[in-house]
Amino acid sequence: MSTPFIRNHQYNVIKKQSEFLQNTLRTVADRSVLETVRYRAASIIMEAFLDLTENQQKMLEQITTFETAYDFQRYLSALEPYLESYPLITMKQIQKLFPKNKKLKGPDLSSIDFRHVTYLSWVDVATNKLFIVYPFEGQFIGIEGRITPTHKKGYCLFCNRHQELAFFSVKTKPANASPDNYSAIGQYVCIENHGCNQSITDTEALEKFILSVRK
Repeated sequence: MSTPFIRNHQYNVIKKQSEFLQNTLRTVADRSVLETVRYRAASIIMEAFLDLTENQQKMLEQITTFETAYDFQRYLSALEPYLESYPLITMKQIQKLFPKNKKLKGPDLSSIDFRHVTYLSWVDVATNKLFIVYPFEGQFIGIEGRITPTHKKGYCLFCNRHQELAFFSVKTKPANASPDNYSAIGQYVCIENHGCNQSITDTEALEKFILSVRK
């Protein structure tokens, strides 16, 4: 039985290095350069994990042996059973995270492949609000804020992908502030969260933002 140990953002690191290696194999003939690139790709993948068993490390290091696009595709497919899914969540749990939104319209959970989700999010078009649910230290954190399309491309805070962005603004209450004293923290993020989840390779910026605005 396969024991999941690869989180979505880590799998994205592996995909990115696979693509880079394939491109290098197509464009570089010098074997010494290729070996250096292979070693570097494996090192970047290892750095994405805090700890690995010997078997897990050997499994991931197989990337240094491949030559063809078919090899890399088979490698990525073989890793899918080891993907660690986003924690099980119900619509009732989501609603509890946003108690002030009595008519909350959540995502269609049945249509989501949670193996490829780092953060769950959706937009309520009627209110121009973006909702994010993120699992952190055994619990779910829910944040919401106004989303404003910029119609410009830039780098998303979460996935660092050059893409069309929206400005995400979240109201926060400073510590020891009066009940009516609110401020707002905003960042530029991808409009399309599926692509963002498919591209995110590090959760540091995402977690820092979420923790800075959590209630």
